[in-house]
Amino acid sequence: MARKPAPPAVELKSATLEAMRALLHAADASSVAAALDARLGATPGFFSGEPVVIDASALPPDAAPDWAGIRNALARHALTAVAVQGADDAAAEAARALGFAVVAGDAQPDRAPVSEPVVEPVLEVETVIAEAPEPVVAPPAAARRAEIIDKPLRSGQRVYARGCDLIVLAMVSAGAEVIADGNIHIYAPLRGRALAGASGDVQARIFTTCFEAELVSIAGVYRTFEHTAHSELLRKPAHVRLQEHEDKQVLDVAALATT
Repeated sequence: MARKPAPPAVELKSATLEAMRALLHAADASSVAAALDARLGATPGFFSGEPVVIDASALPPDAAPDWAGIRNALARHALTAVAVQGADDAAAEAARALGFAVVAGDAQPDRAPVSEPVVEPVLEVETVIAEAPEPVVAPPAAARRAEIIDKPLRSGQRVYARGCDLIVLAMVSAGAEVIADGNIHIYAPLRGRALAGASGDVQARIFTTCFEAELVSIAGVYRTFEHTAHSELLRKPAHVRLQEHEDKQVLDVAALATT
């Protein structure tokens, strides 16, 4: 009887990887480090182990990002830089020399001229879905309106509803994460992270019957919580959405009326 051939030592398959995107508005590592300290200093290690794509598309054409310094600044907050995007040829080659992957940048819309200078932050951090050669557990992109989860999610588990809403009928434990391109409905305690509108839908919303979240995010705009400071929402039905405030979008988290 012929022996079955041994499988190859490695197989390459397409997959998706959820990552943070760090959009640079400064090329020097010291400015980026200061911005990260200001943004993430109150929640040390919260994004521990998260991969990061460094986006240089907002930098001037002649900028030369300090890739090594920026990688070290991210590592101080337990963020792992794995790739760069939006870099010109010279900057991309420098990134490759340091072991970074170089991925295609998002298409940038033409900007209308402005009459006053615009002060931009040094760094913006948001959630993106990037292509990667390592598989993750994710529901298939079936033609459904919603993905339904009816079992509790334990710490470390992650569910991503691609191209649809996500309905969760059991508890999302602290350290667990639920992600959807559409809305998220949780008919149980939300104690972990919930990220709606993951592909950029600013109209997406999050609903839960028992709000105890560590983090909520819509279209990359996120907010963390220490519940001693939000006792009016703790363990109550809540509703999360994006709203315009002083010419920018902010997360509005409010009690959800149940009558």
